[in-house]
Amino acid sequence: QVQLVESGGGLVQPGGSLRLSCAASGRIIGLDDVGWYRQAPGKQRELVATITSTSGSTNYADSVKGRFTISRDNAKNMVYLQMNSLKPEDTAVYYCNLKTWRTQIDYWGQGTQVTVSS
Repeated sequence: QVQLVESGGGLVQPGGSLRLSCAASGRIIGLDDVGWYRQAPGKQRELVATITSTSGSTNYADSVKGRFTISRDNAKNMVYLQMNSLKPEDTAVYYCNLKTWRTQIDYWGQGTQVTVSS
């Protein structure tokens, strides 16, 4: 069974940085596309960033371009999200997502809270 466990969230001041990690188990993720999504209170879940399996191509929401960087370490079955220049509007629960390469099944982690506030 696939499990995704996020970590690295917390409280940070505006302008600060955080690095989120997502540990995958139950499956080797090397062929899967992975990404980060977020959901703020009262809002729908939205895409933050994705990274493909083979080429490592990345895609970012306009709101985070130039500030966030997604990466993956297939040898460690890990996905990361480096978040710099954080803003209060980045406050949300951040979720790790995996989409299996053949069956296109989505898996989600339990989420990690990121709060940007002074």
